[in-house]
Amino acid sequence: MSAQPNMFSVLRNRDFFFLELNAFFATIAAEIFTVAMGWRIYEMSGDAFALGLVGLAQFLPMPLLVFLTGTAADRYSRRRIVTICMVVEFAAMLGIALVAHLPAGDIWPILAFLVLLGAGRAFLAPASRALAPTLVTREEIGAAVSCSTATWQFCSIAGPALGGLLYGFSPDIAYGTALVMVFCAGLASLFIRKAPQKPVQEESMIDALMGGLRYMKAEKIVLGATTLDLFAVLLGTTVGLLPIFAKDILLADAFELGVLRSAIGIGALGMALFLGVFPVRRNAGPIMFATVAVFGVGTVVFGLSHSLVLSVGALIVMGASDMISVYIREVLLQLWTPDSLRGRVTAVNSVAVSASNELGTFRAGASADLFGPVIATVLGGICTLGVTLMWMYLFPKLRKADHLSGVDEDGLKEA
Repeated sequence: MSAQPNMFSVLRNRDFFFLELNAFFATIAAEIFTVAMGWRIYEMSGDAFALGLVGLAQFLPMPLLVFLTGTAADRYSRRRIVTICMVVEFAAMLGIALVAHLPAGDIWPILAFLVLLGAGRAFLAPASRALAPTLVTREEIGAAVSCSTATWQFCSIAGPALGGLLYGFSPDIAYGTALVMVFCAGLASLFIRKAPQKPVQEESMIDALMGGLRYMKAEKIVLGATTLDLFAVLLGTTVGLLPIFAKDILLADAFELGVLRSAIGIGALGMALFLGVFPVRRNAGPIMFATVAVFGVGTVVFGLSHSLVLSVGALIVMGASDMISVYIREVLLQLWTPDSLRGRVTAVNSVAVSASNELGTFRAGASADLFGPVIATVLGGICTLGVTLMWMYLFPKLRKADHLSGVDEDGLKEA
């Protein structure tokens, strides 16, 4: 009997290996550049609002272009889109580096390049994520998702630290390193061989643009998994309040704040590695709901904690439980979505995930301003538990989902 695929064995697949190499270099480059840009813009403007504009400039292209990015990923070569996006990112980063290198000036040219950078990433996300399942066998999709999430989590932890270190030596070193990594990412994409891709079925452009939303509305498994994660993160995220908890409640210093910020990522990375070797194979729906509930309980515990050790532990548990639900959601999306719709469904899902993070941070800040950080966080955790119970009632098909791979090659449920 052959061994079950895992996140290490799936890397033996040549084309998937180069796609992951592309993701690794591109994500590390993005993290380095984000740190360098944030620091440089604050140096130039001295305005906290300008830092908010940095995030907004990179986020807005995703929801504004969601129908175009998903349709492009389904109509045209996903491999070619990934390569083009690397060229766009390189050009945008080079432009930002040249403008930011000037001793003084307006931040608007930088923001304009950041919008271009955000547009490139908006096209990259659905193309690369829809490409991955076509490079591996159906049995390897779960392992591929584990590998991709582990790569992303590692980069999200190591990237900011590396960016700060490099910028401390020299801004030019930080910019140059990011540019070299984007170049390497583009080079890796060129080694991915052409993958089979099913053509878009809709005849009209309107039908093609709306195909992803219509499919998600009709397929309750996909809709339930996407919206459950959206509302759980929207209501339960605590990242934006960590400085308040560290300084005013836990009486921690800047280093300990760094530990708190890393705890969620450490929990998520550890769980991603675990799932890469021991993937979820049965009871997918119940496990997903249980882990979202654990995330809610962890949020409540963190909100009530006055101990640094307990708070770090709660954040690690939150990161690990969130990773399980993310893993199950991603595998369900890949397996229950026909290849001709993967780009559009992935684009909508990417907007939902990004919006939940951005709006979740805003929700946390606004709630903390009204009720205080402790009450706001505890209420967020309780609301996450409420959403879990409500979604169990609204999406019985998701609640009863057993095998993650219970679909045929066209994404339709097996008899």
